[in-house]
Amino acid sequence: MPNLLNVLKRINTPKLLQNKRLQDKLYLLPDSHLLRNVRTMKLTAGVLAALALIVAMPATAHAVQAGLGLAQVDAEAVAETLTISTDTAFILNTFMFLVFGALVMWMAAGFTMLEAGSVRSKNASMICLKNIGIYSVAGIAYYVLGYNLMYNGADVNGWIGTFDLFYDTSAAEVAMLSSGSDAEVAEATTTVVDSAYATMSDWFFQMVFVATAASIVSGAIAERAKMWTFFMFTLLLTMFIYPIVGAWTWGGGWLAGRGFSDFAGSTIVHGTGGWAALAGLLVVGPRRGKYRRDGTVRATPPSNVLMVTLGVFILWLGWFGFNGGSVLELGSVSAVVNMSNVIVNTNLAAAAGTIAALALSRALFNRLDLVAGLNGAIAGLVAITAGPDFAAAHWWAILIGAVGGVICTGGMKLLEMVKIDDVVGAVPAHLFAGIWGTIAVVFTNDDAKIVEQLIGVISVGVFVFSVSLVAWKVMDMLVGVRVTPVVERVGQDSGELGIQTYPEFVRVPEEEDDEADTQDSAKTATKGRKKAKTSAK
Repeated sequence: MPNLLNVLKRINTPKLLQNKRLQDKLYLLPDSHLLRNVRTMKLTAGVLAALALIVAMPATAHAVQAGLGLAQVDAEAVAETLTISTDTAFILNTFMFLVFGALVMWMAAGFTMLEAGSVRSKNASMICLKNIGIYSVAGIAYYVLGYNLMYNGADVNGWIGTFDLFYDTSAAEVAMLSSGSDAEVAEATTTVVDSAYATMSDWFFQMVFVATAASIVSGAIAERAKMWTFFMFTLLLTMFIYPIVGAWTWGGGWLAGRGFSDFAGSTIVHGTGGWAALAGLLVVGPRRGKYRRDGTVRATPPSNVLMVTLGVFILWLGWFGFNGGSVLELGSVSAVVNMSNVIVNTNLAAAAGTIAALALSRALFNRLDLVAGLNGAIAGLVAITAGPDFAAAHWWAILIGAVGGVICTGGMKLLEMVKIDDVVGAVPAHLFAGIWGTIAVVFTNDDAKIVEQLIGVISVGVFVFSVSLVAWKVMDMLVGVRVTPVVERVGQDSGELGIQTYPEFVRVPEEEDDEADTQDSAKTATKGRKKAKTSAK
């Protein structure tokens, strides 16, 4: 309702005279019709005020009769304004799955940049091929069987879903998009909307997670694993191993029934990838010349620090979709608030992991190590992933991320000491930090219990590591998992792909390559002498 006093105050004659458009109109009129003085303008203003009073009187009477009802807003009306319609919630949820899924998919570019910059330039093209291959294999494998094995049929006492092939658009969605009668389409639309999101949007969001788990393995065993052998393992991981772990947990299986909590996958995604990578490292072995005969470790710095740094920033960005999208809802006020908390906690943990890792690197490596700091950011992200959905005391995210960074940096040093050659530090960043993050959920989630968290970590670890170790060994016996010494010396780009990442540059032979060649030549000569003696006998 308009305020009458304000209406009267607004009729200000001098302001009317200052109005440029009004002046133009007046001067266009004949002289006899011009309003020549202020008194006439005031008279006109008075008439306008009277008209405004007459117009406003019915509204005033209505407000008086309502007993100031307009000032007292009904609580139910407020609730209605805060409630989103079912159609709108469906649209927002589906949109969230698709856009946040695209963010997680973009993490594949981050892994590619990180790994290609970490390896020597003679292997960078192979890294690019492996990563786009990982995403392709994961997408097909998860569509053909993985999703059904993970989500279709697992219950609180179950271990796996079903072995049904393919996962397609729901029957209701197909009917809604068909050319049936209006009544049939309307009925199908109602059924679709009641499902809260489009069927394939959920599949897409889940699929990009399995691709992330496979990418972890690629970086760890880079520069010496055969391409096709690696793709065979990727198929096994994305079609069977990861979906079975997912069925135990997110699919509603036995670990979920026990109360195991892993919000976005510190163990389910990153732990699975980390255990699979560790098994591969033990079978494939270190790179040639990485560990010298005298026990010293050969330094293998990144070939392109800029690419590594860019890769980490892309991963950091993608993690907002990874954790934020795991809220699995955007159709309510509470969901949006929860998502805001999740993304902020994710960001804080990554920042803390970076700083903590940089600080510790000076003590462990006698320098401020950039690679340690970058891996610390990833470790902080992995650590918070198990439980970023807490609203109070955001400083917990800083603590969890910082500890994750420390664990990762210490883990890098530990692997170096035990001569496990992890090219990108995938095991410390994803496995070690993931274990810590899964346990740390008990500090921010009152429903999480330390025993159940440990059972989840151990169960997933035993299953993934044992199956992966057997798979790597069987493939090693059947087709071999490691490239030949010649291919490893010249690089997989030239040796397997027949191309070079930087063809305009000439690669300078490495000292350790020459040493390894000498060793290979000595071994060949020894074998030749043994054969000669045998023939002589």
